Parts: sequence; C-alpha cells; structure tokens
Amino acid sequence: MTTPISNNTPNTPPSFAPAASGASAGPAAAGTSAGQAGAGGQVDDQIKLTDSALALQDASRPQEGTMVDQKRVDEIRAAIANGSYTISPARIAEKMLTLEQQLGGTGKA
Repeated sequence: MTTPISNNTPNTPPSFAPAASGASAGPAAAGTSAGQAGAGGQVDDQIKLTDSALALQDASRPQEGTMVDQKRVDEIRAAIANGSYTISPARIAEKMLTLEQQLGGTGKA
C-alpha cells in the first residue's frame, strides 16, 4: 500500500498588514490560509508501509461490534475506590502464561 503525501512545502508566514480602525487582524484572518503551495512549488512524497505496520495499524482501530461493558467498568471502579477490589496473583500468572502460549512461546518459566 502506498500513500501519496502532497503539499509538504514549508509554510510561508502570513503577511501582517496594519489593522484599520484599531481592529486587530491576526495571522488567521478570515478567508486566508497560510502554507498554500504555489503551482510550481509542490513536492510529492510517498511512504510505503510494511505488512507488519499495516497489521499494527488495523489492530489499533476499534473493531465493529466491540463494546465496553460500562456497568462492569463502573463496578470495578467503585470496588477500587472503596478498597474491596481483590487481586489474584495466581489468576494473573495463569493469564500471562496463556498469553505467552498464544504468542508462540513455550509457556515454561
């Protein structure tokens, strides 16, 4: 996959004209746009992403149908806040070993 990148010429600073009637005209005056490339000054670059980068990009996007159980999140937040949330080191270790096995490791310590 190639993604063209255009209009990457350096921005030109806006010109400041004296304001009329005491009004202040800042760099972002209405109807103006700083950094527009001229007809001959446009440079086009391209970037090519590897398959690994594309897979990471896809994985970082929220998938359709995934939902957060807000009720469960609120319950856990309340339990942490009042000190009743318990942590199970054995369950954490078990989940870590399962993840290691899924990623292709041996799962042995």
